[in-house]
Amino acid sequence: MPAWNTPTRNRPEGEPVQLPLNIRWNAAAELDRFIAGDNAEALRLVADLADGALEAPAIYLHGPSGVGKSHLLQGACRRITQAGGVSAYLPLGQLLDYGAEVLAGWEQVDLIALDDLDALSGRPDWQDGIFHLYNRTVERGGRLVLAGREAPAELPVGLADLRSRLGWGPVVAMEAPGEATCLAVLRQRAAQRGLEMPEATARYLIRRVPGGLPGLLERFETLDRASLAAGRRLTVPFVREILTGRRQSGADTSGHS
Repeated sequence: MPAWNTPTRNRPEGEPVQLPLNIRWNAAAELDRFIAGDNAEALRLVADLADGALEAPAIYLHGPSGVGKSHLLQGACRRITQAGGVSAYLPLGQLLDYGAEVLAGWEQVDLIALDDLDALSGRPDWQDGIFHLYNRTVERGGRLVLAGREAPAELPVGLADLRSRLGWGPVVAMEAPGEATCLAVLRQRAAQRGLEMPEATARYLIRRVPGGLPGLLERFETLDRASLAAGRRLTVPFVREILTGRRQSGADTSGHS
């Protein structure tokens, strides 16, 4: 997987060696599967960067959790890998315990995706490491796609030069998905699992599950398991039973699809 490959100085350029980082990876994160909604500009710019069609060497995405930043970063890595290149997805929130020295050598890949830049708060060693990695990558002609909750100028980092570097390319604010986007994402996720989710069921979930899209997807995992175990479809009555903790017999006994 592109998230776990890093070249080292004593190997030929482009020859990766496995680095045993326990990085969580969304296997469904592809740019072609991203339902953009109000974030079409972010999708377009990331795709152009991954395809080598963007003049700027870097893009910075910012917005709250659940808007799709990680999907786009991982999708860019997958696009590079599918084209025969080498990419690296580095979610900083998962990597801080390894120490900033883990950043050495990443500039050799074609594209670096740096996620969770807010995690750099209070970590001057990592801030310095990211600053120099950014410079080395650009000097080699590599590309970066970066993401954080805050815009570069508002990131909680003490290194002013790093905030400046992060804003060199396009900076895109991503919006929380609206009901139509959440509806499309839920039905797409169900279809990927071989499930039918009627529109009425999806709308019922959207209006009753808090937490936006992340909350909806977390609850979908529960419903998927319950549907499989009970051999029942994702109808509104069945979903209501699961959400309220009631399991009724004799109703909605149609098979799982």
